Amino acid sequence: MASARKALAAKQPKLGKGRPSTPAAKQAARTKKRLAEQRAALFSSRYLFVQRHLNKTERKTLWRVSRGLPQLQALRAIMEQVYALFDRRCRTQTALDKLAKLRRRVQRFTSLGDTLKKLFAPTLDKALTFLDDRLLPATSNAVERGNRRYRKRQKHVYRVRTQAQIGARLARDMWREAQGEGRHQTLHTLHEARAG
Repeated sequence: MASARKALAAKQPKLGKGRPSTPAAKQAARTKKRLAEQRAALFSSRYLFVQRHLNKTERKTLWRVSRGLPQLQALRAIMEQVYALFDRRCRTQTALDKLAKLRRRVQRFTSLGDTLKKLFAPTLDKALTFLDDRLLPATSNAVERGNRRYRKRQKHVYRVRTQAQIGARLARDMWREAQGEGRHQTLHTLHEARAG
């Protein structure tokens, strides 16, 4: 993104002092203004290149700011392929085939190679194994909050975690989940009684 903005800045024509009077100077001023607006729009809309879901307006904005910049359009297309890897409707083997195809595509774009080098990490293959487990839910904010609570309850030096502490944490989580199921049944019964 930064290199694209620098390239747009380098394309801006040099203007003399004062108001442009000749047709060539007026054309150069219009070109400079258009490129400056595109640079500003590119900076303010940079999040659209990595956002997972885009509505119709955001897609139009993305097309407008990336016009004439094929490397950024390729980046957005690659990001959509990355998000498609984690689609729960796929199996792990399908996702791994998609990943192999995506890696071949990224290798063709040498300018994006450094930016997307994490796609070649071996841990990404392991991260896709959850697709075959239908009972494993996606990580929710509640799970992340529980993990954060656990880390804060411990000492600041993480290497002093013991097996007993980890076991106690798992027991506490299981107890909280068991209470949550009963609470859910109680609320469901109350809602049915109120509706009836």
